[in-house]
Amino acid sequence: MRHIAVIDIGKTNAKVALVARESLTEVAVMRRPNAVLAGPPYPHYDIEGLWDFILDALRRFQVQFGVDAISMTTHGASAVLLDDEGKIAAPALDYEFDGPDSLAEEYDAARPPFAETGSPRLPLGLNLGAQLFWLFRTVPGLLERTRTILTYPQYWAFRLSGVAVNEVTSLGCHTDLWGPAAGRYSTLVEREGWAALMAPVVRASDRLGPVLPQIAAATGLAPATPVICGIHDSNASLYAHLLARDEPFAVVSTGTWVISMAVGGAKVTLDPARDTLVNVNAHGDAVPSARFMGGREFERLIGDARKAYAPADVDAVLARGVMLLPAVENQSGQFQGRKAEWTVDAATLAPAERFVAVSFYLALMTATGLEIVGAKGPVLVEGPFAQNAAYLDMLAASTGRPVEAVAGTGTSVGAALLDADGRPPATGRANPRPRHEAALRRYASAWQARL
Repeated sequence: MRHIAVIDIGKTNAKVALVARESLTEVAVMRRPNAVLAGPPYPHYDIEGLWDFILDALRRFQVQFGVDAISMTTHGASAVLLDDEGKIAAPALDYEFDGPDSLAEEYDAARPPFAETGSPRLPLGLNLGAQLFWLFRTVPGLLERTRTILTYPQYWAFRLSGVAVNEVTSLGCHTDLWGPAAGRYSTLVEREGWAALMAPVVRASDRLGPVLPQIAAATGLAPATPVICGIHDSNASLYAHLLARDEPFAVVSTGTWVISMAVGGAKVTLDPARDTLVNVNAHGDAVPSARFMGGREFERLIGDARKAYAPADVDAVLARGVMLLPAVENQSGQFQGRKAEWTVDAATLAPAERFVAVSFYLALMTATGLEIVGAKGPVLVEGPFAQNAAYLDMLAASTGRPVEAVAGTGTSVGAALLDADGRPPATGRANPRPRHEAALRRYASAWQARL
């Protein structure tokens, strides 16, 4: 059996998963929180802590199962700057740090238009171009000592293989650095003089080479173990479906971010003010997408509270018209700047009722995103929300389209499929027709009317 180790770094948690190629299942997983270091000089990712964790996982998996290849997937809006020795030139900035906002006016004058990049203007460091713009202007000597700019999945590939490349799914993730229509770096990269620093662009599925000798020695991996270029995490979720399904369909990748991606949908004019964007898939094709911080909202509203509920809890929420209106995280998403509010006193809700109402809210936010990107066909839900029946029921009722819950973790499996040939089977569990479907639709209509 062929085993592919996937380095899977999300914004909140990091893991290394061992995926069995034949069954497309995770046979072993190691996890750790993806903590942000406060500084100095600014909030940044714990690169060395993650590296120690990755090496330990590879070592353990090699002993127990054997590792035949390594692939990687990470969150977007991140890059690592290398000096001429291949060392980190400056700590990898946390995209939720507000430092780049201090140069917002200057950056706004420099960044390309939405029509060129498909990147909406986002706060903090959510536009990677804004991070680089701020770093090179505020960190003394950084531009002079930087020799290579690597997108985040490809940094880990470089650390394993010694080969420095970039890849379009991370470049095309609201960075301001890539022109999807032209298939090249944006005018911002040229104007700022970064073009010579950008690593060559290759395909996500390209093999960069074997692991470095010191990696093989430290982990017990075979010296010929190949390293795959890697992919942005939402596009990893999408990749398996691109291989397995015919258009049209939509994929909803859920995690810290909920990202809705329309494949073969209606032609629409995207509104960057509503956090829509043009993602770029692993084949280099444009994918209209919308996003909001649904996983973060769920954690803020529910956290570790009991998540079980009964049909009577759904009935109570529908009967009382218990609604949460957007937006809980209002610096991004389709309702930026709008303050969240409950239609009832939230303190009167039982924990199970609160869970149902929050799940309905997240589903309706997702449905809004699907609508504005022109999604058609079945809706495939990946990640944690695929296990939430209240969310799936409301999503099916509010969109009027089939909803399928996709088993497993889409990001890891999608990244493993980069080292594969052929068309994998389409996977997914069709959500049964919701109970009280008409009542759910009335609820959805009332929620939308309140906006």
